[in-house]
Amino acid sequence: MALENELKTRANDVCEFCKGDAGLMVYDVPPNTDGSADNSVYVCQTCHSQLLDPASADGKHWSCLNDAMWSEVPAVQITAWRMLDNLKSQTWAADLLDMLYLDEENLKWAQSGTFAVDPDAIKHLDSNGAVLASGDTVTLIKDLNVKGTTFTAKRGTSVRRISLVPDNAEHIEGKVNGQQIVILTKFVKKSNQTA
Repeated sequence: MALENELKTRANDVCEFCKGDAGLMVYDVPPNTDGSADNSVYVCQTCHSQLLDPASADGKHWSCLNDAMWSEVPAVQITAWRMLDNLKSQTWAADLLDMLYLDEENLKWAQSGTFAVDPDAIKHLDSNGAVLASGDTVTLIKDLNVKGTTFTAKRGTSVRRISLVPDNAEHIEGKVNGQQIVILTKFVKKSNQTA
């Protein structure tokens, strides 16, 4: 309880990353999990769940790292570095990662706990081989007849805030004409615009 109180004070009773205040809790930054404030961060439920399951990381949520990475708290910097490294397939995250300076000791700490990438993890790739993430915007590259409807999704249509079908790398979901549909990844290209 003393640790949580110390972190609450340090963080002004908000998440040290997104500044959210819902379901705040302590996250020990591995591998230095000694229960000290120096090796812990104070995070909201959303940040916590995505730190535990980095494959589920939502790039939009983690855009908060643009501010958090400048924290003077090493544990916050280390965690920011790891999440940016995890999201580096997204241009904004790669740019921030390039800007984030860590001294030699902290860089070693950050790299020692880099989120492991499961080689068997399903990757959703667009028609050009770019990795798709939940929340991305994609553009249709051909007219698609939408089963069970009376409309055709036209080439050039932007589909914002897509979601990934977790057990099928070839399928994503998104709204077209106000209707949620399943789209084959080979018929989309990732867009640089944000939703």
